Amino acid sequence: MYNDINALCASCPTCQKTRPAWKSDRALLQPLPVVSTPFRKVAMDIVGPLVKSGRGHQYILVVCDYATRFPEAFPLHTITAPAIVRVLVQLFSRVGIPDQILTDQGTNFNSNLLKLFHKQLGISAIRTTPYHPQTDGLVERFNQTLKRMLQKFVDDTGRDWDRWLPFLLFAYREVPQASTGFSPFELLYGWDVQGPLDLLRKSWDASETSSSAKGVVQYVLQMRGRLAEYQEEAEKNLLQAQQKQKRWYDQQARQRVLSPGQKVLLLLPSSTSKLLAKWQGPYTISRQLGPTTYEVYHPDKKKATQAYHVNLLKEWKELSCPAPETSCLLRPVEEEEEVPGVEVMAKQSPLERGVPASVKHSF
Repeated sequence: MYNDINALCASCPTCQKTRPAWKSDRALLQPLPVVSTPFRKVAMDIVGPLVKSGRGHQYILVVCDYATRFPEAFPLHTITAPAIVRVLVQLFSRVGIPDQILTDQGTNFNSNLLKLFHKQLGISAIRTTPYHPQTDGLVERFNQTLKRMLQKFVDDTGRDWDRWLPFLLFAYREVPQASTGFSPFELLYGWDVQGPLDLLRKSWDASETSSSAKGVVQYVLQMRGRLAEYQEEAEKNLLQAQQKQKRWYDQQARQRVLSPGQKVLLLLPSSTSKLLAKWQGPYTISRQLGPTTYEVYHPDKKKATQAYHVNLLKEWKELSCPAPETSCLLRPVEEEEEVPGVEVMAKQSPLERGVPASVKHSF
């Protein structure tokens, strides 16, 4: 009886779709490979729409370098493919052409123009799985930091935010990162940049003398040595930070393996609000694409098949059929129906309940 009740509760369709996911059901953390060469792999995202600035900007195109954590942010009037391509050409003219660009599932990143642009330059375009921004965590974290910084510095109307972007980027770039141990400026250029605080310190330090002039060759050789040393140290620090984060994360995670043909529920935003998510389905696993990625077949969606992270999937348990001898316990008993082994008592009035049979005749 206990096993039947337990199986019935576990396979209840309503319970499966409304119960939140257990924290222990999330997959083990899969750290991304460490990149040591600046601007060989970048992440790209769009912030907005924001309040339209005085110069007509409503969006920010954000690009973050994986090796140095160096961010770039460009204000945009629109987020059309031609506007994005123009900004990327401007960026690549300064930092070089990357091997890989990681973006989310935004349609503006999947246009034919951008596909042709990537193909012509030999860039591999990598897209995250839907509704799993953790894959693009580097640029997502910077976006949140940038928004908080903008909120502190814009005026009351919020229409001058694009004028503050260069100053906020400067402030962010000169701060050492916990993951690398260096500032983005140091890892990209090999030197500490001279910021406003350095200029203020110089004005107070009257005894400071200018350094002796160096030749161009000597400067380049010294810079190369510093960059190699910094990047090696940053790579080591990144690996240590990833290992530490994985140990902490995996304490409440486990490896889940789903099989092709298996029924699953899919956690997707509600049709009424993107901020609310609910379990939908059941759908069918088509195939496994990676350690934590599966292709799901859902014929009721615009795309019949789509790749999803395993953290958005939950195993579907079919409603178990009760045994014939216990089926009567799982449905209401009709009036006058005889149930084997069950004595049906006569109906009693509220006044008769709890009164011994020997005294009922006195009422």
